[in-house]
Amino acid sequence: MSDPVRKPTDKRWCEKVTLDLRNSGGTAVRSGTVTFGTHIIGALGIDWATIESSEELPAPIGAGERKEKTWTVCVDAWRVPLGMHIETQDVSVQWE
Repeated sequence: MSDPVRKPTDKRWCEKVTLDLRNSGGTAVRSGTVTFGTHIIGALGIDWATIESSEELPAPIGAGERKEKTWTVCVDAWRVPLGMHIETQDVSVQWE
């Protein structure tokens, strides 16, 4: 998995997160989950909270193949008042 590439959206409580997923194993990945840790950052740079969300992987991913996928990651709008923003900094993948 690559480092996440983040792009803002027109809503401060959402962003687009792109991952490059590579299957370096000898068998196909049939399913799995990607978990995003989205940090809520205040106007002075203080990290107020981290909200987790999960999505399904774009399976199947054959042995030796790579797939790129972009997800729109959002938190509840009320969690991000004016002057604050989000940053999806933590990403983990569980392959099956």
